[in-house]
Amino acid sequence: MTAIAARPLYLRRFPGRTTLVVGLTVVGLMLLAALAAPLIAPYDPVFQDGTARLVAPSAAHPFGTDNFGRDVFSRVIWAARVDLQIAFLGVVFPLVIGTTIGTVAGYFGGVVDAVFMRIVDVVLAFPYLVLIIAIIAILGPGLKSFYIALALVGWVSYARLIRSQILILKSADFVLAARSLGYSHSRIMFRHLLPNALISSIVFAMSDMVLVLLGGASISFLGLGVQPPTAEWGIMVAEGQGFITQALWMTMFPGLAILLLSFGFSLIADGLGEWLGVKE
Repeated sequence: MTAIAARPLYLRRFPGRTTLVVGLTVVGLMLLAALAAPLIAPYDPVFQDGTARLVAPSAAHPFGTDNFGRDVFSRVIWAARVDLQIAFLGVVFPLVIGTTIGTVAGYFGGVVDAVFMRIVDVVLAFPYLVLIIAIIAILGPGLKSFYIALALVGWVSYARLIRSQILILKSADFVLAARSLGYSHSRIMFRHLLPNALISSIVFAMSDMVLVLLGGASISFLGLGVQPPTAEWGIMVAEGQGFITQALWMTMFPGLAILLLSFGFSLIADGLGEWLGVKE
């Protein structure tokens, strides 16, 4: 046995290891900070101190204060909970819906496939963000409406991706063997085909988290997402826009938080793609 083969699996070198580890570290630290927000944040994120408006970063307020006297550092830490929730839930719902539809369409083909793919074409005919804003405008502002809009729009990418994988795999020998053994369609689709087709979707989901995170911040910036006084990075950037010349820290620190978390998700997607041999 060689020295490399004798090493534990987690110590072995693999393509994309460094990128993946750095990405997981960045996202992990952000997640840890969000979970420990009550312990890390020195102030209540919605507490207003009229005597400390627009205070520059200092020992008492590491990221300064906003126009209402709220501690920006505390708000950035607490906002991580909301933005991480947006990134994860905003991907989970489209992933589940799109994976299910893509699997069924690719497996059965024919009329079923044609109907689902025409629906996909209709959704793709509209600009992504514009369609989301239109749906939120109908349902009303808030995170619930944002998740519904994402589920109605975002599933198409996952459906197309899974469908293409299923079309390739359904003629494989293990599928033919499963059919000859009399397995049901649902068992073949979800116990044999889907596990083999899901890898590329998982990699895509990690990169999609970046788009969802930026989309959530954009929607909140426009006043259609998370509503004040809840701490959320997009809202914080919007609130600081009018004070950018006199209190740059109001927009700089939440903007850096968005950039850092997006960077972490991008590294995870790149590392996973390189490790698993998936090209986006």
